[in-house]
Amino acid sequence: MIMLKQMTILFIIMMVGLCAGKTNIITDEASKKLSSLVVNIANPCFVVCSVLGDTHIAGEKLVLMALAAVGIYICLIVLAVFVPLLLKVPVNVRGTYKAMLVFNNIGFMGFPIVSGLYGSEMLLYVAIFMLPYNILIYTYGIYVMKKDEGESGKMNVSGLLNPGVIAVLAAFVIYIFQVHVPEVIAESITMISNVTAPLSMMVIGASFAGADFKKIFADGKLLVFSLLKLLVIPAAGYFLVKLWIHDPVMQGIILVMLGTPVGSMVAMIASEYGGDVELATKGVTLTSLLSVGTLSLLFVVLHI
Repeated sequence: MIMLKQMTILFIIMMVGLCAGKTNIITDEASKKLSSLVVNIANPCFVVCSVLGDTHIAGEKLVLMALAAVGIYICLIVLAVFVPLLLKVPVNVRGTYKAMLVFNNIGFMGFPIVSGLYGSEMLLYVAIFMLPYNILIYTYGIYVMKKDEGESGKMNVSGLLNPGVIAVLAAFVIYIFQVHVPEVIAESITMISNVTAPLSMMVIGASFAGADFKKIFADGKLLVFSLLKLLVIPAAGYFLVKLWIHDPVMQGIILVMLGTPVGSMVAMIASEYGGDVELATKGVTLTSLLSVGTLSLLFVVLHI
């Protein structure tokens, strides 16, 4: 019930964003600026904020979560080879489907959900997932998108050092070496981080303003893909993780990481590197809407 309450709150904020988009309070240009604000300022502060208080996460648990994160991304990349074949999607959009399968909306939805469910201290676990995510989005993500366009698909590492990665590294330095952050700095970072959840969800909602929902829900392959991504894969991953991770909080966080919708970055790299932008945008929209119900359903059925 806690998950249902949290997802309902986020859904309401998302709908406020949709209304703001429909009435041009949040224009396309404003939405891009707000996205940049969340990605480059608010979210990094959210990550650092997780280690500013008294954190009680044991080092061995962080190592275990890091191993889980690497294992999960390897499994997702392997699955991404077979799922497009299973769905019989055209060759020219397989790269887009692969990226949609691997990259979830950890930044915009994962952080707010985990913070609401388990408290800001547990965001350090989410930060662990951000390191391989940022590495893969600028290498594997670009590679498969260029494959869609028929290019050689060379890896790109130019975007690896970004505010998100820097924030994750800073958080680990603060945590490992117990760095004292002056109170005035800590409170400033905390205040900025507090805007992450509402801004993230409003930006997602505003992005729906121009969506043709009838057309999106009429795409049978995308609908089946979304159900696989949001229900089947997270449930299977959860049961596999339970075999060797026995901490219920860690299990729940991993389920959130697997059950969040397609990341908005997928549409951005599709636009930049020759993927199917329309398909990626539809995937982000459809999975974002469905995830409100699917994540709640997973937590209820799995008794988390």
